[in-house]
Order: sequence, then C-alpha cells, then structure tokens
Amino acid sequence: MNPLNRRRFLTASALAAPALTVAAGVTGATGAAAAPASSAPAKGPRPGHQVLTGAARLAQDNWRLLVGRKVGMVTNPTGILPDLVHVVDAMHTDGRARPVAVFGPEHGFRGTAQAGGSEGDYIDPRTGIPVYDTYGAGVDKIAEMFRKSGLDTVVFDIADVGARFYTYIWTMYQTMQAAVAVGASFVVLDRPNPVGGQAHGPQLDPAYSSFVGLRPVVQQHGMTIGELARLFDAEFLPADTGRRLEQLEVVELRGWKRSDLFDATGLPWVPPSPNMPTPDTALVYPGTCMFEGTVFSEGRGTTRPFELIGAPGLDWRWAEELNGMNLPGVSFREAYFTPTFSKHANTVCGGVQLHLTDPARFDAVRTGTAMIVTARRLYPDVFAWRSDNWIDKLTGSDRFRRMVDAGAGVDEVVDAWKSELAEFRRRREPYLLYR
Repeated sequence: MNPLNRRRFLTASALAAPALTVAAGVTGATGAAAAPASSAPAKGPRPGHQVLTGAARLAQDNWRLLVGRKVGMVTNPTGILPDLVHVVDAMHTDGRARPVAVFGPEHGFRGTAQAGGSEGDYIDPRTGIPVYDTYGAGVDKIAEMFRKSGLDTVVFDIADVGARFYTYIWTMYQTMQAAVAVGASFVVLDRPNPVGGQAHGPQLDPAYSSFVGLRPVVQQHGMTIGELARLFDAEFLPADTGRRLEQLEVVELRGWKRSDLFDATGLPWVPPSPNMPTPDTALVYPGTCMFEGTVFSEGRGTTRPFELIGAPGLDWRWAEELNGMNLPGVSFREAYFTPTFSKHANTVCGGVQLHLTDPARFDAVRTGTAMIVTARRLYPDVFAWRSDNWIDKLTGSDRFRRMVDAGAGVDEVVDAWKSELAEFRRRREPYLLYR
C-alpha cells in the first residue's frame, strides 16, 4: 500500500491567521540579535502567557528572512504556527518564501510512520512540493538531495524532546553537515525544550556513536534545538567537515526561560513521534527510554508509552520498593497492562506506572537508573539486557551496564558521570540563548 493512502493531511484553517508584524529575532554565528519591532502578541489556542516560537516570529515578519532564497524545509508535524497550520503549508499559500523541497526525518514529514520507519520520497499532495526521506540516508546522500532540489538555504523546524537518543537532533546535525558540503546557509526556527533547560546524565563516549547519539552530548542535554545547532556548528562540524556552516541563523523564541517545562509555554502539544503522546511522556522519556535496552516493555503498544514499564512475571514489590526510595517528583503505581505491539505484544505484563507529582523536581535519568537497579535486584530471573547491548548505545558507553551488573547502587551509578556532566554544562554555556 502506498504510505500516502493512510495519511490524514492538515486542512486550511477556517479562521484567518492574525496579522504578524514582529520582526524575527535572528541570532547568527556571531551571536548578535536583531531587535524586534513591537506588536500585539500572536493569538494562540490557549489563553494567558504563550511562548512565541521561531516559526511564529518568522511568520509575523512576513517570512522576510527567507524571501528571495531557495528554501528546503527539514520538518515534521510539530512545525506548526499558532493557528495550528503547518509552516510548510503556510509558506506555500503565502507565496513569498515558497519551499522548493521538504526533507522528512524518522516518522516522516506528515508523521505516518512508526518508530524506526519513515515515508520515503514522494510529491506532497497538498502543496505539490517534492519530499525527500533523510532517515538512514547518511550525509553524502542528503547532500545529493540538497543538490537535486536546488536549495541554497536549509530551514530546520522540528520540536525536540530533550534527550540525546531522540533522533531529530541528529537529523539536524547530518543536514548541517550536508549544508556545509553544498555551501548552503542553515536556519533554525527555535522551539522550547519541553523538559526544561537543565542537563542530566552521562555523556556519550564517541566509541559508542550511533544515530541515537552521534557526538559527545549528555543524556538529557537541556538545550533548545537552536542552542544545539550553535554548539554543533562551533565544536563538532569543524572536526567532522573541516569547516563551519557558511551562515547559521537562529530565529529565537520569545518568552521562554530555562526553568519552563512545556506546560508553562501555553503552546499546543503536537506529538513529535507516535509514542510521545503527551508532555508527561517527554518528561519521563530521558530516563525510562533506557528500558528499550532491556527485555522489559517500555510501554509501546499502550496508551502510556514510557510511563508504563514492565514485563510478564512482575508484581507489586517493584512499586513498593520504588516508592520507599522517595525519589523527588514522582510516585509509582502497581500496574498491569497488555501491549498491542512491540515487546510482549498481547501478553499481560506486571510493572509500574510513573505519576509525576512535582515535575520541576523530577530527575528522569536518576529515576530511570533507580528503576533498572531495583528491577534487576528484585527480579533476577526476569530482568535482562537486550542481547545486542542496546543499553550501551542509549547510555553512551558500557559503563552503565557494567556497573548495574556488578550490583552498584543508584548513587554510585549516578556519581560515575558527575564530572563529565559538569564538563558538558561548562562547554555548552557559550551557546545558550535563554536564561
């Protein structure tokens, strides 16, 4: 079946978009920012405070930054404006900065594919724009796509969820490398980090590089995509390509602070992938995604992926043990569930559901570590790592697995990455745009 047959396309809004007159605040490689003109705030789907995304600010400025350029958009369903219209559809309808091509990541431009899948190359029925599939393509092939499309500017607009092993930031990095290869400019339309601006967890050892972690970044990086682009351009591109981008521009957020979680932004949540249905999913994901490296179900095939964790043969003791640890910001409920696909499909699993009680105090990576340490101790006949040691790719080295297997406690495991975490926090500081 053609994958397009199962896709539901966004339709044009029945309401006219509000007038957009604020100049986009743009940060280039030098870090200088343009001062925006004053205007009434854009109307959004929620009352009260609302963060303005880079895409919204660019639209308010009538796409001026992109007028006259041959634009290729790297985006997915999260690339929306305040009226919920997708940025590609809006640009195509407006006509002043019509994209010449779209480049889809994992799950695809319109978001129809499951984990590890994409949509292939096709012509978008709504706009007639060619769509190229970057997932698994590699830098050289992406550069060929760029040349074929005739672009001179790559625009990245995808919402990240703040974890090193979420593949969109590495799609951004590979498209940055390809932009260097073809001499194209690179523009990031910034979006909030939904889990806030604090960094946690171990840093990737380059020997364990994969598409769930290509370069030395910690597990929960606490950066926006615009900030990551600045870090990648300054520190990783010169080592990999011999030079930086011809031009990097970040259209900054307005109204976002590092302490803001997604619920504070006033923005609508668009699932960035099929198993990321809510902001709470994003909050737990940097920790509970580590269960992808085990034989336990991480809740795929349920309505609460990454919040429901378990396996056949588990019982109430896990929830009791975890609640007795008084981990900050979370409580655990004894839970039983039957995944409809993925691990243990159609089999009853026992385990826990995470309930966030104080998201501002919650540490996903420490919590995930505590869950694995206790599960291995309580259920030695059930708990096991995946046979391919995928946990090493997720945590960035074999250290986590070796320490857990040796019986290390939670504090000992967490202490092992403290120095590299501190070093990453220092290294990222020059590239941060928000306080």
